[in-house]
Formats: sequence, structure tokens, C-alpha cells
Amino acid sequence: MLQPRIPVNPLPTGAPNPLNHPAPAPPVDVEPTASAPAPVVPARTTVQLTPGSALALAAGGGAVVLVVGTVLVSMLLAVAITGVSVAVIAVVLRLLVRDMQKGR
Repeated sequence: MLQPRIPVNPLPTGAPNPLNHPAPAPPVDVEPTASAPAPVVPARTTVQLTPGSALALAAGGGAVVLVVGTVLVSMLLAVAITGVSVAVIAVVLRLLVRDMQKGR
């Protein structure tokens, strides 16, 4: 039941079978036909900025720059605080180990 079944070739010849390529079809002359004209695509309208919208755009860009700058500065501050605290812990541990070695 669970034994593999291997297909058996009744007449093994060992010779490869040649590939049969179909004969190429003769070229066909195609006459151009009249086609419908391409649809006309309307030109894109340009965006016109009024002084008020330009001011709003500049204010929005400035706000984005301020928010991104604030986030980056706060991340830098967090890294600096972490570095200082690790340095202080290293100094305290060094002093404790030195005191333990002196036997105080």
C-alpha cells in the first residue's frame, strides 16, 4: 500500500527524440485600414495660487519643519541623557569595585 510505484519504460532506447519544428508560415501582406481618430484629451489646468493660499502653504510647510525638528531634537536629547546616565553608573560602579578590592 505504501510502496512507491516507479513507472517503467517498456522499450528503453537511449536515443533522444528530435524536436519537430513546424514550418514557418508564409508572410501575409496587411493593408492599412482607416482608423478612427484618437480622442482629444483636454489639457491639464494649471494650479493658480492666490496670495492667501500661498501663505497657507508656506505656513503649513513651516509647521511641518518645526514639528519634525522638535521630534529630532527630543530624540537627540533622550540619547544624550541616556549616555550621561550610563557614564555616571559606570563611574559609581568603578568606585564601588575599587573600594571592595581595598577591603574597606
